[in-house]
Amino acid sequence: MSWEKKNYSILLVEDNKLNQTVVKFTLRRYGYLLDVANNGIEAIQKFKEGKYDFILMDIMMPEMDGLEATKIIRSLVNGQDIPIIALTADIMIANEEKCLQNGMNGHIAKPFEIDNLFKMLESLNL
Repeated sequence: MSWEKKNYSILLVEDNKLNQTVVKFTLRRYGYLLDVANNGIEAIQKFKEGKYDFILMDIMMPEMDGLEATKIIRSLVNGQDIPIIALTADIMIANEEKCLQNGMNGHIAKPFEIDNLFKMLESLNL
Protein backbone atom coordinates (compact mmCIF):
# COMPACT_ATOMS: atom_id res chain seq x y z
CA MET A 1 0.00 0.00 0.00
CA SER A 2 1.33 3.41 -0.93
CA TRP A 3 1.27 6.01 1.81
CA GLU A 4 2.45 8.86 -0.35
CA LYS A 5 0.22 11.85 -0.98
CA LYS A 6 -2.39 10.90 1.59
CA ASN A 7 -2.47 14.53 2.79
CA TYR A 8 -3.24 13.43 6.31
CA SER A 9 -3.27 16.22 8.84
CA ILE A 10 -1.27 15.16 11.87
CA LEU A 11 -0.80 16.69 15.29
CA LEU A 12 2.70 15.84 16.51
CA VAL A 13 3.03 16.28 20.27
CA GLU A 14 6.73 16.24 21.09
CA ASP A 15 8.86 18.40 23.40
CA ASN A 16 12.26 17.55 21.90
CA LYS A 17 13.15 19.92 19.04
CA LEU A 18 15.45 17.42 17.32
CA ASN A 19 12.73 14.76 17.37
CA GLN A 20 10.25 17.32 16.02
CA THR A 21 12.59 18.09 13.13
CA VAL A 22 13.18 14.43 12.27
CA VAL A 23 9.48 13.54 12.32
CA LYS A 24 8.47 16.68 10.39
CA PHE A 25 11.10 16.09 7.71
CA THR A 26 10.14 12.43 7.34
CA LEU A 27 6.38 12.93 7.22
CA ARG A 28 6.43 15.94 4.92
CA ARG A 29 8.38 13.89 2.36
CA TYR A 30 5.31 11.65 2.13
CA GLY A 31 2.84 14.50 1.71
CA TYR A 32 1.61 14.67 5.29
CA LEU A 33 0.53 17.98 6.77
CA LEU A 34 1.93 18.52 10.23
CA ASP A 35 1.18 20.74 13.21
CA VAL A 36 3.39 20.60 16.33
CA ALA A 37 2.56 20.94 20.03
CA ASN A 38 5.41 21.07 22.55
CA ASN A 39 3.50 19.48 25.45
CA GLY A 40 0.14 18.09 26.47
CA ILE A 41 -1.39 21.47 27.28
CA GLU A 42 -0.57 22.79 23.80
CA ALA A 43 -1.87 19.54 22.30
CA ILE A 44 -5.28 19.95 23.89
CA GLN A 45 -5.53 23.56 22.72
CA LYS A 46 -4.46 22.73 19.16
CA PHE A 47 -6.83 19.78 19.07
CA LYS A 48 -9.73 22.03 20.08
CA GLU A 49 -8.80 24.53 17.35
CA GLY A 50 -7.95 22.20 14.47
CA LYS A 51 -8.99 19.07 12.63
CA TYR A 52 -6.53 16.20 12.56
CA ASP A 53 -6.63 12.73 11.07
CA PHE A 54 -4.49 11.35 13.90
CA ILE A 55 -2.16 12.37 16.72
CA LEU A 56 1.40 11.23 17.40
CA MET A 57 1.81 11.71 21.15
CA ASP A 58 5.03 11.63 23.13
CA ILE A 59 4.56 10.27 26.64
CA MET A 60 7.09 12.06 28.80
CA MET A 61 6.83 15.85 28.43
CA PRO A 62 6.95 18.87 30.73
CA GLU A 63 3.80 20.59 31.99
CA MET A 64 1.47 17.73 30.98
CA ASP A 65 2.47 14.26 29.84
CA GLY A 66 0.97 12.40 26.89
CA LEU A 67 -1.14 10.05 28.99
CA GLU A 68 -2.94 12.90 30.74
CA ALA A 69 -3.36 14.82 27.48
CA THR A 70 -4.84 11.71 25.84
CA LYS A 71 -7.37 11.31 28.65
CA ILE A 72 -8.47 14.93 28.28
CA ILE A 73 -8.70 14.72 24.48
CA ARG A 74 -10.75 11.54 24.81
CA SER A 75 -13.13 13.34 27.18
CA LEU A 76 -13.93 15.93 24.51
CA VAL A 77 -16.88 15.21 22.24
CA ASN A 78 -14.74 15.33 19.09
CA GLY A 79 -11.85 13.48 20.75
CA GLN A 80 -13.39 10.07 21.09
CA ASP A 81 -12.70 8.71 17.62
CA ILE A 82 -9.36 10.25 16.68
CA PRO A 83 -6.49 7.76 16.56
CA ILE A 84 -3.79 8.64 19.10
CA ILE A 85 -0.49 6.84 18.68
CA ALA A 86 2.14 6.92 21.41
CA LEU A 87 5.57 7.91 20.14
CA THR A 88 8.03 7.07 22.89
CA ALA A 89 11.50 5.80 23.67
CA ASP A 90 10.06 3.59 26.42
CA ILE A 91 9.19 0.33 24.64
CA MET A 92 8.53 -1.91 27.63
CA ILE A 93 5.42 -4.10 27.24
CA ALA A 94 3.98 -2.73 30.51
CA ASN A 95 4.27 0.81 29.19
CA GLU A 96 2.60 -0.14 25.93
CA GLU A 97 -0.30 -1.56 27.95
CA LYS A 98 -0.39 1.65 29.99
CA CYS A 99 -0.73 3.65 26.76
CA LEU A 100 -3.62 1.48 25.60
CA GLN A 101 -5.32 1.64 29.00
CA ASN A 102 -5.14 5.44 28.89
CA GLY A 103 -6.93 5.67 25.55
CA MET A 104 -4.17 5.45 22.98
CA ASN A 105 -4.65 3.28 19.91
CA GLY A 106 -1.09 2.10 19.49
CA HIS A 107 2.57 2.54 20.32
CA ILE A 108 5.57 3.35 18.11
CA ALA A 109 9.10 3.31 19.48
CA LYS A 110 11.66 6.05 19.07
CA PRO A 111 13.80 6.48 17.17
CA PHE A 112 10.99 7.11 14.74
CA GLU A 113 10.87 4.86 11.68
CA ILE A 114 8.37 5.63 8.93
CA ASP A 115 7.67 1.95 8.17
CA ASN A 116 6.47 1.46 11.75
CA LEU A 117 4.06 4.35 11.34
CA PHE A 118 2.77 2.95 8.05
CA LYS A 119 2.14 -0.44 9.69
CA MET A 120 0.32 1.24 12.58
CA LEU A 121 -1.84 3.29 10.22
CA GLU A 122 -2.72 0.17 8.27
CA SER A 123 -3.70 -1.63 11.48
CA LEU A 124 -5.99 1.31 12.30
CA ASN A 125 -7.51 1.21 8.79
CA LEU A 126 -6.23 4.69 7.90
